[in-house]
Amino acid sequence: MAERRPDRTLGANHDTFWEYCGKGELRLQKCSACGHLHWPVKHKCESCGAKEFTWEAMSGRGRVVSWCTFERDYYGGMLPIPWDTILVALEEGPTFLSNPKGFTWRELTPDMPVKVAFIDCEDSAGAYKSPVFERA
Repeated sequence: MAERRPDRTLGANHDTFWEYCGKGELRLQKCSACGHLHWPVKHKCESCGAKEFTWEAMSGRGRVVSWCTFERDYYGGMLPIPWDTILVALEEGPTFLSNPKGFTWRELTPDMPVKVAFIDCEDSAGAYKSPVFERA
């Protein structure tokens, strides 16, 4: 059963990200001019200003660098409280904010190795696959 989630960002470049997630692939924008990897999605390179990107496949492996647990209901009962989030430093360099799968904040440790997984979700735009991270 799909998890109900707050609306994700859609539109130029964002749709491409979600299409890859739907295929079980974590891909991020790579600047065609300077090679800088981007997350979140950008419309121009934050390093050199170029506007041409390719979508580079990420390994999906990383390490937890920080985490936060939300104990207030910000979404009108849509998400279970408490709601854990983690900041993952991907092997390729960018950091990625997501949710843990199969563990909670009580089990987290700094530099904990994790790998990407995709879960079925839905928002007002419909069904999609969301990248989350599980223990590696």
